[in-house]
Amino acid sequence: MFKKGLAIVTCLFVLSGCTAGQKNQGADENQNIHISEVKQTVDNKQKNLNGKQVARRLVNIATRIPDVHDATAIVAGDYAVVGIDIDKDLDRTKAGNIKNSVTEALTKDPYGANAIVTSDPDIIQRLKNMGAEIRKGKPLSGIAGELALIVERLVPEVPNKVIPDKNETNDQNKIDQSNKNNQKNVNPKINEKPKNQVQ
Repeated sequence: MFKKGLAIVTCLFVLSGCTAGQKNQGADENQNIHISEVKQTVDNKQKNLNGKQVARRLVNIATRIPDVHDATAIVAGDYAVVGIDIDKDLDRTKAGNIKNSVTEALTKDPYGANAIVTSDPDIIQRLKNMGAEIRKGKPLSGIAGELALIVERLVPEVPNKVIPDKNETNDQNKIDQSNKNNQKNVNPKINEKPKNQVQ
């Protein structure tokens, strides 16, 4: 009986010792937990720019590109048209490379992401005239029609149609059907039953 009592008391001491060790271990784990709060802030300076300030910003970005002598920009909401003045004597490849460099630089800026870049002297002059009218106080709505024509000239069609035209869908279906028929006609004997086979 004494041995049973001693065994029970010993077990209780062992169990209480294990529990105490676990409590301290949990306390150590809690001491290693660090809570960090991260607050994201938005640069309000960029959010509060008006159209004229955005246009100036885009012009500054464009004129930093080598071989761009001057630039002009008209901003309408989230969109902008930027005209760049480059040497008239440049070959098309070099002019295209400069235009691509300007476009790439503008797309890295949040205000230039939707900018259309042109080096056409006629369009640049029209943009400069529109900018002068805006500086005189003419509202953007007064020149919106001309700006729309410029954009239409620079981007004649939308590259990614969301909804295909019914005629295009019908034409595609005809092409698909024609391709299926052509595949059957390539080796017509594949689809035929052998003549000598007994059924």
